Amino acid sequence: MGTDSRERMVRSAAYLFRERGYSGTGFRDVIAHSGAPRGSIYHHFPGGKTQLAEEAVRYAGDFLNAGIQAAVEGGDAASAVEAFVTWWRQVLIKSEFRAGCPIVAVTVESHEEAPQLAAASAAAFGRWQDTLATGLENAGVPEPRAVRLATLIVAAVEGATILCRAHRDVRPLDEVVAELKDLVRAAATGP
Repeated sequence: MGTDSRERMVRSAAYLFRERGYSGTGFRDVIAHSGAPRGSIYHHFPGGKTQLAEEAVRYAGDFLNAGIQAAVEGGDAASAVEAFVTWWRQVLIKSEFRAGCPIVAVTVESHEEAPQLAAASAAAFGRWQDTLATGLENAGVPEPRAVRLATLIVAAVEGATILCRAHRDVRPLDEVVAELKDLVRAAATGP
């Protein structure tokens, strides 16, 4: 019952939350999806499903943040937006619009008895916003505007992802991306 089994369970939980939500995903689902031994879930996650979800949120947040970081290193703000959205677009199409953001799934189902889930979600979204804001600043957007635009980008992309799932079409995401790219280009070139 090594760390490989633990990592598989965390990845599986994040994957399953994307399609089934937090409440719709049980330990049995995670065990079946990950192929981990039955008794390993409580061994690795003595804090139960809340601990597993918290770690899955961190994993998903870090995974996407690495992609955002790579995208913003090019210094082109519009390309960074495009790269941030490309992954979401692929997930939506590949899952036939069944999968969304695992962090959103956990966030909307967070409960008062597990405040660490909301905190983990806020931290993941905050990292994305910070990474995007830094990239926007490096592309020439003034710091206060870069912070606001980063918040707008994360909120708009997450909202567009939900609309895509509802409509079973990537058009809402494509439309949001086109507007965001125009905004960040204008912000990077100045008034």
